[in-house]
This record gives sequence, C-alpha cells and structure tokens, in this order.
Amino acid sequence: MNRLRHSIVLSALLSIGIVSQASAATAVPPGNRNEVQPNIPRGSAVRTNANKTTYDKKYEKVRTLLETDRKLQQKIKATAKAYGIEPIHMVGAIVGEHTYNVDAYDHLQTYYVKAVSYLKSSFTFSYDGELVDDFINRPEFAPCEETSGSHALWSCRESIWESRFRGKMVDGKRFPNDRFSAVFFQPFYAGQTFGIGQLNPLTALLMTDTVNKISGFERLSHKDPQGVYKAIMDPDVSLAYVAATLKHGIQAYRRIAGFDISKNPGVTATLYNLGNPEMRATRLATENQKRKQRGEPMKLPEENYYGWLVNDRLDELQELVAKF
Repeated sequence: MNRLRHSIVLSALLSIGIVSQASAATAVPPGNRNEVQPNIPRGSAVRTNANKTTYDKKYEKVRTLLETDRKLQQKIKATAKAYGIEPIHMVGAIVGEHTYNVDAYDHLQTYYVKAVSYLKSSFTFSYDGELVDDFINRPEFAPCEETSGSHALWSCRESIWESRFRGKMVDGKRFPNDRFSAVFFQPFYAGQTFGIGQLNPLTALLMTDTVNKISGFERLSHKDPQGVYKAIMDPDVSLAYVAATLKHGIQAYRRIAGFDISKNPGVTATLYNLGNPEMRATRLATENQKRKQRGEPMKLPEENYYGWLVNDRLDELQELVAKF
C-alpha cells in the first residue's frame, strides 16, 4: 500500500471500528501457525551455498555467540529493558538474521572494529551520480516536509519513491524497479545489511528519533553515510536500533490490527525481517473485518520462514535468555 494513503486508510479503519483500541488487543499465543516452515527465499540459499555452509551451522554459530559472550548478553538485556520489550525478541531477530542472512562474527569485538573502519571509508548515499539529499529535494517530495518525526518523514519519502519513481522514467532518467533502500542506501551492493542486527541504513534513519529519545544516541543523517554505517555496525548503538524496530512493530500491530504480538517472538522476528509493520497490520485488519462480516474466525498474525525458525527453537532460545 502507498504509505501516503496509509494515514487516510488508517483513519477510515478507526472510524468504522476495524482498528481495535490497545485495551482490547487480542493476545497472539506463542508458537507457529504454520505446521511446516514457509519457503526460504532463493537468495538466502544462494548466499549460504556460496559460503559452503548450512542453515544449521549458521544457527549454531550465532547461538554460540549469544551463549558465550557475556558482554553481549548484558547489552541485550539492558537494551530490551530500556525499550520495554522482552530480550527474547532481540535474540530472535539476531538469530534469524544470522541464520538466513550472513554468518555471525565469532566475537563481539569484531563488530566494533568494523564500525570504526567505515569512518575511514569514502562512499555516498546516491544513485547514478545523484545524491539522495538532492533526490529528496525534488518537488515530488514536498508533501513529506509536513510530517513530524524521522519515521513519518522517511516513510513518506519511501512511499513517494514507490509511487512516483520506482521503475519509471522521470525527467529523462530511468530509475530501477527496486526498493528505495537498495537503490540509494546500499552503496556496496544491493541487499546489504550490517552489524549484529543486520540493519539497513534506511531502517536506521526511520528509527533515529526513537533511539535518540530513549537511548540518547545522536540522530543519524542521510548526509553522513559513514556515521550511519558506523552506528549500524557498533553493537552499543545497533542494538538500540534493533530494539526500537521490534518495539515499533509490536506497537503497530496493537494499534492498527488489535493484536498483542509481544508473546510471540516468531511474529515479531517476521516483522523485523519484512519491515513495513503498519502496512501489514492494515492489511490484516481489513481482512479480519471482511471475515467478521462473513461470520468467519479472525486470522491471527503468521510467521514467515524466518520467524518460524525462532518459534520452532523457542524453548532452546528461552533457556539461553534465562542465563542473561
């Protein structure tokens, strides 16, 4: 759904009672809704095979890191508390990313070293010679300046990209049929994510006001790509962005779809993986309203392949978290 339309749709849903109030949220029970794991994307399989490893080996590697690194355990526990979520949600997101994206490093210290290296690198957030700062100053993006907060601002800009530029010819320039984050915010290769939370730069820009407010870290700017990459590589900062993203997804599903997903780490991990929780919550709310009108039971939020793994290994991961 076009994000500019989202606020209009959400207002309509509120007016006709599709969106439940927080006090009436339906608790989503633990466990998977799917009996078997949903299909894993081909890209994940290609990356894993190219590195001559397996999903099980990658899972064991990240689990070992979480199990043996006391400093990381303490950071996760403290960060989760600051953001009002259970540590298992952060563990689930980290496990999912490093099982299906890239291998975890053996030591937390390696992430700090990588973070510093980006300050010395020369790269820009740009496409075909056009800096993202110049791009978002095109007249099409003017409505976004009326928004408040980093999440609303960058969501608006992403929506404009989807509706006005993605895969289109604009002012004599052809733009790729790809995500905004992949085109402008991944200067090394598309699909690139970094750090213990495997964040992409646009996610960090979306959540920077929340992280600034709760953790006190300096706000990130698209004009300082090196600073953005350092933040998503530095575990001290990156973990705050992981927690903020998870918290945002939980709040969106409660506010829009009327579901409390805080007891289902597989669902929160799924949202962390997919992004756009408002859009997904709106779709679910709309579908459940139609089901209600037909006298059918409501549909609960479901996990994808990534969240399915988290729920499937939940007992083991909960046991690990209990040692934090």
